[in-house]
Amino acid sequence: MDSRALAPYERSLEVGTPLQLSHGDGRTITLDVPRWLAAADRVDLEVVSRAESPALDVGCGPGRIVAALTEHGRLALGIDIAERAVAITRQRGMNALRHDVFDPLPGEGRWATVLLLDGNIGIGGDVDALLARLAGVLAPDGRLLVEVDPDDTVDESSVVRFAVRGEPLGPPFRWCFVGLNALRSTAERRGLSVLDAWCSGGRHFAELGTGSSP
Repeated sequence: MDSRALAPYERSLEVGTPLQLSHGDGRTITLDVPRWLAAADRVDLEVVSRAESPALDVGCGPGRIVAALTEHGRLALGIDIAERAVAITRQRGMNALRHDVFDPLPGEGRWATVLLLDGNIGIGGDVDALLARLAGVLAPDGRLLVEVDPDDTVDESSVVRFAVRGEPLGPPFRWCFVGLNALRSTAERRGLSVLDAWCSGGRHFAELGTGSSP
């Protein structure tokens, strides 16, 4: 992603500006920045309870999940390409690196849990490439915890921009929106299976691993 595209997101984290994703066809999605800046909520903690050490939070944002993992006894690291997101995570006393998931990572092949929450399954606009990458990051018996679109049928790669009050700002970038059906079929191509899927608080999740689907 062009670093200039991150400027509205960085500002939103800094001053609390409302933030959206704007599609080229005019659709907008409101991003829940206040929730990301707050402490982990009940739904987040349900996900955290499934994680084993060491855990890698990809696209960690301002670090609420890394903090929750650490507070619940997991060894955890967050990575994000946004400088302000990493700074806030570190200000919370948590471990975080400004790092792209597609670049070499510490501990490759040894992470017991990798988390992709808050829409981060969309990173890079190519779910197949992202899952292929993370399959190599996980330990052989590791688990991938993914938040998916509430609509199981969604499978879309779009060019989007950040927007404030409906006004697009900064350069466009590609992002994916993926429901459970598409995640399941893509995961299978990468040697992963959906081991569990659940809904809590209006949010939808899946647990992926190298075992067989139930």
